[in-house]
Amino acid sequence: MKVKKLRLDQLLVEKGIVESRGKAKLLILSGQILIDDPRQFQTIKPGQLVPLDTRIRVKEPLRYVSRGGLKLEKALNEFPVNVAGKVAIDIGASTGGFTDCLLQYGVNFVYAIDVGYGQIAWQLRQNTQKVEVIERTNIRYLDPKLIVRQIDLAVIDVSFISLTKVLPKAISLLSSSSQIIALIKPQFEAGKELVSKGGVVRESSSHLFVIQKLQDTVEKLGWQMVALTHSPLRGPAGNVEFLAHFTVKQAERLAQIPIAEIVKQAHQKLLC
Repeated sequence: MKVKKLRLDQLLVEKGIVESRGKAKLLILSGQILIDDPRQFQTIKPGQLVPLDTRIRVKEPLRYVSRGGLKLEKALNEFPVNVAGKVAIDIGASTGGFTDCLLQYGVNFVYAIDVGYGQIAWQLRQNTQKVEVIERTNIRYLDPKLIVRQIDLAVIDVSFISLTKVLPKAISLLSSSSQIIALIKPQFEAGKELVSKGGVVRESSSHLFVIQKLQDTVEKLGWQMVALTHSPLRGPAGNVEFLAHFTVKQAERLAQIPIAEIVKQAHQKLLC
C-alpha cells in the first residue's frame, strides 16, 4: 500500500504546529523543525514530501516574526551600539524581523518602510504606539515629511537593489550622531560576472570585493564602516551575508577592520 505523503510545510499547518505555510517555511529554514528518520532526527527542506504520520519535533520557538531578527540580533550583540530608548527606521521591513528585534532590544519607536504591501506581521502592524508602517514606498522616493521624529538608527535589509543606491537617501534622513546597521547581500552588490547560476556569490574574493566597494561608497558619503560581522544564517538561495555598522566619519583614524579574516570565518562557519 502506497504511503500518502505531504509537503513538510503543509504538514506543519495540518498538525496545527503553525498557522501558515509561510511560518512553517521560516521555522524549517532556520533549522527549528526536525522530523523522525530511521537513522536520526534530521533537518530537511520545506518542500520535502513526508508521510502523514511523521513525528515532528520543534527545537525551540522563534524569538522574532522572521529569521531576519536573528541576523540583526547578532549585530546588536557584537557591535558597539545601544538601541534602548532610540528611534529607528527599518528600510526594507518586509515581515518585520528587524523591527521586532529592535523592539525587543528596547527601541522606543520604529518607522517600518517597505515597497510591498500587507507583509508586516500583524502583531507589529497593530502596535501603533511603537511602529508606524509605511508601505508601497521605495525608500529612494520617500517624502522626508513623513518622518517627523529624529532618527537615531537606520537598519537596512533590501533585495534586488544595491545598498549603494539606498544609503544616500538613508543618510539624508539621519543626523551626525545617527548610526546605520545594514545587511550586505552579495548577490545584489556584485556584478553579474561574479554571480553564479541560482543567484549565489560563492567566492570569498567576491565577498571581499563587495564589502570593500561598499566601504569606499560610504566614505565618499562622509561616513565610515566601524564594524563588520557575518550573518549567522545564509540567505534563502544559500548566499553568505554580512552585517556592517556605519557612523559619520570621525577625525581620528579607526583601527582597520579585518575584512578578509571576517570573510574567511564566514566561509568556515557557513559553508564548510
